[in-house]
Amino acid sequence: MNESPPVVLFDGDCSFCNATVRWSVARDPLARLRFAPLRSAPARRAVSRADPRTNFDALPDTIVLVDRGGVHTASTAVLRMMRHLRFPYPAVSLVLLVPRPLRDAAYRVFARNRYRWFGRDDECPLPPPGFASRFLEDDPD
Repeated sequence: MNESPPVVLFDGDCSFCNATVRWSVARDPLARLRFAPLRSAPARRAVSRADPRTNFDALPDTIVLVDRGGVHTASTAVLRMMRHLRFPYPAVSLVLLVPRPLRDAAYRVFARNRYRWFGRDDECPLPPPGFASRFLEDDPD
């Protein structure tokens, strides 16, 4: 069985989110993760394939991880993403042991302030050279 790689869906307008994608790619030398802007056709397809019951339009405008375990949002998405990075980052996923309501409360505070603290990009920037193959593509019309 050919398992799809985990996909990180991110807010393409968020400067911090775009920087996080670049940071993640640099710490994922085995190229386990794929990426797509959250409000894109490839993101919609990835969510639909992982869990057709998930309401794509109701997903938060923050980070989403789509993997073999389903569609994950907020702190769970970030922590599960860390599992795919090189050492020592997988150890961060131990924070999953903290009850989700506590983790997500902290995540919401950060997410609510990310534009103020880090700014917005006018448009989703093009991936740096060498990163393009890691991004899901739109299907041609």
